[in-house]
Amino acid sequence: MVSVLTEGLVRRGVGVTLFATKDSLTQAELRGVCRSGYEEDKSIIPKVWECLHIAEVFEQAREFDLIHNNFDFLPLSYSALVKTPVLTTIHGFSSPKILPVYEKYNGKTHYVSISDADRSEKLNYLRTIHHGIELEQFDFNPSPEDYLLFFGRIHPEKGTREAIEVAKRSKRRLIIAGIIQDQDYFDTQVKPHIDDHQVKYIGIVGPTERNRVLRQAYALLHPIYFEEPFGLAVVESMACGTPVIAFNRGSMPELITSGTNGFLVRDVDGAVEAVAQIGSIERAECRRTVEKRFSSEQMVDGYLSVYREILRGAGGLDRLPPAS
Repeated sequence: MVSVLTEGLVRRGVGVTLFATKDSLTQAELRGVCRSGYEEDKSIIPKVWECLHIAEVFEQAREFDLIHNNFDFLPLSYSALVKTPVLTTIHGFSSPKILPVYEKYNGKTHYVSISDADRSEKLNYLRTIHHGIELEQFDFNPSPEDYLLFFGRIHPEKGTREAIEVAKRSKRRLIIAGIIQDQDYFDTQVKPHIDDHQVKYIGIVGPTERNRVLRQAYALLHPIYFEEPFGLAVVESMACGTPVIAFNRGSMPELITSGTNGFLVRDVDGAVEAVAQIGSIERAECRRTVEKRFSSEQMVDGYLSVYREILRGAGGLDRLPPAS
């Protein structure tokens, strides 16, 4: 999401400095202290490099009209030390125990939510801005293959085991793609079912392979067991025309209109029934949903509007380009 927003802002003529790992690819000015992400380099101690990363931003705060924080709650503890206004996009709450930090800086900084479902009653928000995707990276396919797809973290809260059960009961193949976030869960609940025939695990996929597996899938299974703040894979799937069957939790009703671009269900039984009804979904309508509501341009417009509101409220110079 940060990459899509950054490149979209640069295309609009905004001067963006991206603070990210040194191996990041961007058209913005890149500044980094850490050579790569700690999922790619296990020798990196996350907390050490997170602290260095955050400090790098705030030590240079005077250079910027606004700091847009997408790095959770820790940067907020620096925000009162600088005059530059700080906007934080809250990408979900990892635990209720982190709320005191957000509460302390509520009203002193600015918050955006990524869905209406993922809001705390204790906080004030400028707006909800849904994630947007670059549609040209996702090919629409009206004629899919017959397999089901699980695309996401291998973790109990994402429901990988339940996706396997749905596929088996529906007598359809299942492809699993994603990072193994809980190794014990994978070893005990997922791996025993992988036979490279009905259930196949293909690991982490890059953009080209992501596009292929999403567009060729009959449906995406999203049997989540947590209040998911957004669900980017859901939107990416629909961009390819692939409908989504999701447990009705968190932001899912903001993304999926049941019976139109997928199905919202309560449990595995409901998901099995939905698989049998997927043929009633018009794949072109899935694509239209994303074009109308979840494009990168719409996201960029949303953030430009918020940036302008913050800068005017702070008495700053509004040098931003107009919305499209």
